[in-house]
Amino acid sequence: MNRLLAALLACALPAAASAETLTNATVITLVKAGLGDEAVLAKIKATPGQFDLSTDQIIALKQQGVSSAVIAAMLAAGGNAAGAASASSIDSPDWRVPHPAGIYLLKGTGDTAQMARIDPTTANQTKTGGMLGYMMTGGIASIKMKSVVPNARARIRGQQPRPEFFFYFDEANSSLSHGANTGSFLAGPTVTTTSPNEFSLIRFDVKQNRREARVGSFNIAGSKTGVMDKDRIAFSYDRVAPGVFRVRPDADLAPGEYGFLYSMSAGSGSGMYSGGVMTARVFDFAVGD
Repeated sequence: MNRLLAALLACALPAAASAETLTNATVITLVKAGLGDEAVLAKIKATPGQFDLSTDQIIALKQQGVSSAVIAAMLAAGGNAAGAASASSIDSPDWRVPHPAGIYLLKGTGDTAQMARIDPTTANQTKTGGMLGYMMTGGIASIKMKSVVPNARARIRGQQPRPEFFFYFDEANSSLSHGANTGSFLAGPTVTTTSPNEFSLIRFDVKQNRREARVGSFNIAGSKTGVMDKDRIAFSYDRVAPGVFRVRPDADLAPGEYGFLYSMSAGSGSGMYSGGVMTARVFDFAVGD
């Protein structure tokens, strides 16, 4: 009889599983109704469960007549659910959980904490400033080159003045996810990065519908490309696992628009028009509202 009931439960439960979640009380009710272990085990296997399996609750289950086999099945179901959630979660605040390669901002604290993936944007416009001073001084004063990022606000925003980031590079794919392919971290065409040290943390000047950052200058003496030392915001990082780095600014950030910039390509030469357009990939974020 119990075998027949177990078979019927196994066939009938999948359709109803999404509408029901098993708990300790549900299992006790099934046991007290006289169902055998086979039927209860089939129910646990076919239906999602949220079990309290602390030591005290396991003892309470045993005192209510729940068999060791059923308790073991509840423990296994709870472990499988937790493992599946960890394997598939891309916003888990636990850095040990595999994440697709990229840069993540840790948002919130405690139960509300989660990772927010920062999607890169390409800055493919370069503006110049200081042309009048350059011309009036015969090229002694420098012309400033600014990289332009569209939109005045970043999509990812945090509230902490000293935010915490996690960088996941390709090496993490084979360590945390045991060889699974979770994506490739490309800073540009065919360019794979391996360390946060290859990025510059900068603050943007916000204009009407864009953000700008100084990325070079030139005058009669020559040209400089890339983020200037005085515009670079210092940050520190720790390697917490192969290919996984925890990154934090060395000082609190004032409310505003920021980004991790990776320079992909830039022109060269000292002439005004020989530099061309600087192209960079920016992982932008904001601090404050």
